[in-house]
Amino acid sequence: MYNDPCAGKGTKTMEQTEENRQDNMIEEMKIEYGLLTEEQVFGEEPAEVIRALGAACEVTDYAVLRGAKAVSSSKGRTASWLLSSVAGYGDVSAVDEEGCRAVAYAAAKGNLRPVIPCADPSLITDVIRRDISGFARAEYGEYPQTAAERTLARTLQSEFAEGRLIKTGKTFDGMYEELVYRGEKYIRVPYEATEPVTLSDGREYRAGDAVWIRVLPVQWLQDQSARLLISRRILVGDVPFSGENYYDGEFCASLAWALLNGTFAEDLVPSRIPEMTADEEAEYEAQIARAAKRRNPYGLRFGQVSEEDIIRGAIESDVPVFLHGPSSEGKSARVRQIDPTCEIIYLRNATPDSLNGRSVYNQATGEMIDIPPTWYQKVKAKCEEEPDKLHVVFFDEINNALPGIQGMAFNIVLDREVNGLWKLPANARVVAAGNDMQDSLAANQIAAPFFNRFAHVYINTTTEKWLAWARENHIHPAIYSYIAYRRGETLRSRYDGEKPNADPRKWEMASRMLYATGRPEMLRALIGEEITEEFVQFCAQPVITLEDVLSGNFNQQEIDALNTAGRYATAMGLSQAEEEDVETVRDFLSGMGEEFRAVFDELRKRGGHER
Repeated sequence: MYNDPCAGKGTKTMEQTEENRQDNMIEEMKIEYGLLTEEQVFGEEPAEVIRALGAACEVTDYAVLRGAKAVSSSKGRTASWLLSSVAGYGDVSAVDEEGCRAVAYAAAKGNLRPVIPCADPSLITDVIRRDISGFARAEYGEYPQTAAERTLARTLQSEFAEGRLIKTGKTFDGMYEELVYRGEKYIRVPYEATEPVTLSDGREYRAGDAVWIRVLPVQWLQDQSARLLISRRILVGDVPFSGENYYDGEFCASLAWALLNGTFAEDLVPSRIPEMTADEEAEYEAQIARAAKRRNPYGLRFGQVSEEDIIRGAIESDVPVFLHGPSSEGKSARVRQIDPTCEIIYLRNATPDSLNGRSVYNQATGEMIDIPPTWYQKVKAKCEEEPDKLHVVFFDEINNALPGIQGMAFNIVLDREVNGLWKLPANARVVAAGNDMQDSLAANQIAAPFFNRFAHVYINTTTEKWLAWARENHIHPAIYSYIAYRRGETLRSRYDGEKPNADPRKWEMASRMLYATGRPEMLRALIGEEITEEFVQFCAQPVITLEDVLSGNFNQQEIDALNTAGRYATAMGLSQAEEEDVETVRDFLSGMGEEFRAVFDELRKRGGHER
């Protein structure tokens, strides 16, 4: 159905001169946009990209706002997408949200994942990189894709209301005007559907909300076997495929073809940001600064804050903080990051004497002597030795404690006083942690007055957070790379009470064992046999060694032969490079894919511990 546009057949012509070549315009090229066929997705020999990555496809926020129904899956936020083939009885072939074969009515609406027939991406763009998937990734054209994060969206809305955003003169879908803020392009999309929707920024939008969407370069993966560039994401949402109820397979006569090679092709052409003189630019920046000051008269800092930020802020402001979450989520690790010498009191095992101190009879004087608890004596000594430093008293497993012990802890939190006798030092801070009742059968309900004395942080260890923590805490690079490679899918496994399971704490223990023994097979005692077997296979991946990179003893064919796991393993091994060889290694990894250079950089951040 497709002819190579490099041979000149197509519908959309875009001329390029030497002056605007760097803007990725096409030099006297003709491009025909299309869709994949059923054979290329579900046939005996599917396209290489589909065979390697699967048919489930991520969807952009813009496509969701235009009507695409997104679901959460192992591939991220995915949606169904249409093919160009007949499914029989006049219907259209499609791919569902999970990547399985589906059927759609010809006259119904669906989502589009465009493709460009082209064997060589360098013929249409100079921006070509090695993608994380191992395929060549071309960046061609610009299109609305991702929602701006909340603080930026608030600023954009204010600038828009004041009329200070620069207009490029371009509109998308004939409705959404492209605007510029600090050199970046955005569109403003009013959300009109009745049902709320959650986008990639994590925010739920309701009818009447304004959504700010970034206009970004579109990423296309090169599929050499199919001689195609395949869009990495679903870009177009909820458009009619055909004007008829019956589809005869003539894709060039369909509404989807007309949209792709009409409105979509026109929208894809990058706009030019209007140039300003030096004086105009200075005045523009001054306007932005004045507007920012008016929006924030109290000089506050707005933006996303992490769990760690809240914990640190509560400690610094002397507000007791309670950490909630299941076992193994790293609650104590977060506290140790702030105060490595924090005094931990496990209230589940505490006794009245160990928590509150005790009174003993002095036979010599006939008087009772009050003796403070050991933990208090330690905290007091540390606070006196370092009066300019904050020291944390950490009450762990507080809701697993007996009600009487909880009451004693409450008095310490409420009055900053132990047993009514000993005041906590001024530079002592209280942090508590526990499992919620749905996470532990042994948990007891916290009394409302006690609960209300705390700031509450609910710990959720995402893959990104765990990797950031692992980077700072010298987790073994093989484990770090494996978790990154598996996108966190093996960070946890189900606990059945019979066999070991993986969780964030177990991986920290596994790291210590791997450093000590160098035997990955031993980890089955911690994380279970199935995950251990996969981890061993990952560690045994063929790699290009540091010696090979430094001596140039490799070729592109050997790089192309590495699968994703092998590329991660290669990046892990190259992290052992000496400082003088770092730039050589980074250049090599850039050719293999930006994702793998990022892994290398993250491993290097941890200093020389592993090396």
